[in-house]
Amino acid sequence: MTRSGFVALAGRPNVGKSTLVNALVGEKVAIVSDRPQTTRRAIRGVRSAGDCQMVLVDLPGVQRPRDALTERMAERVRQELNDADAVLLVLNGEQGVGPGDRFIARALASAAVTATIAVNKVDRLTRAQTIAMLNQAVELELADDVFPISARTGVGVEALVAHLTVAMPEGPFMFAEGAISDQPRAVLLAELVREAVIKRTFQELPHAVEVVVEEVERVGGKLNGLTRVRALIWVESESQKGIVVGARGRMIKAIGVAARRELERELGSHVHLDLSVRVRRDWRGDEGLLDRLGIT
Repeated sequence: MTRSGFVALAGRPNVGKSTLVNALVGEKVAIVSDRPQTTRRAIRGVRSAGDCQMVLVDLPGVQRPRDALTERMAERVRQELNDADAVLLVLNGEQGVGPGDRFIARALASAAVTATIAVNKVDRLTRAQTIAMLNQAVELELADDVFPISARTGVGVEALVAHLTVAMPEGPFMFAEGAISDQPRAVLLAELVREAVIKRTFQELPHAVEVVVEEVERVGGKLNGLTRVRALIWVESESQKGIVVGARGRMIKAIGVAARRELERELGSHVHLDLSVRVRRDWRGDEGLLDRLGIT
């Protein structure tokens, strides 16, 4: 009998949920950044191994809503938790348990779903620090099962997977063999471009930047083919546009080079990437635009 179910990854921003989802799937399905609050959509990665398929939902980092965008992100978190078969609370081992972790743990404790805790980034901790962090995790009184892991190196991940597998209900696979995500291709490509922007711009920009892929066109055959990708980078002010473009266009050129490498890896072909930067003031509060971006 096969098992299949949803695992929702909850946690404060920048605890490593996206890195863990990518590690479990075995391919990149969620963008990764050192900047907090990078994930905006509930990204689903699919892990199929043996007789078990886990659909891993990388939730947006839990935060207090402050505009239409973050209100939608908070509502998405609530919906995905209600639909999950298991919840994994991911903690940042380097930072210790803080008020945000306690807030999330209390919210998860009231949900009718099995909870597990993963203490991430233990590769950066001493043995004594790891033990202290595990004790802090237990004191949250959310779960009996706490796993020390490193999503980056893979330490402890196998044991975590075995535990989550048991929590999956019996049932047929929900995705076909070989599927790794439910994201539309254009959304994934846009996210890869946004990742390149985030990594190369100032800390305040991640919340103000969105990317829309307007066109993907394949030219030529499989061996010598070229894919043309046209993408639009939205920012909220002329000063932000200046940061993204950079002096004499150096920043947008660097973003384009980095993004093109990721797009070529994803598409398996050479890529011609056409990037444009546009100003749309207060786009995060524009309900109609958020609908068109698929941020529901």
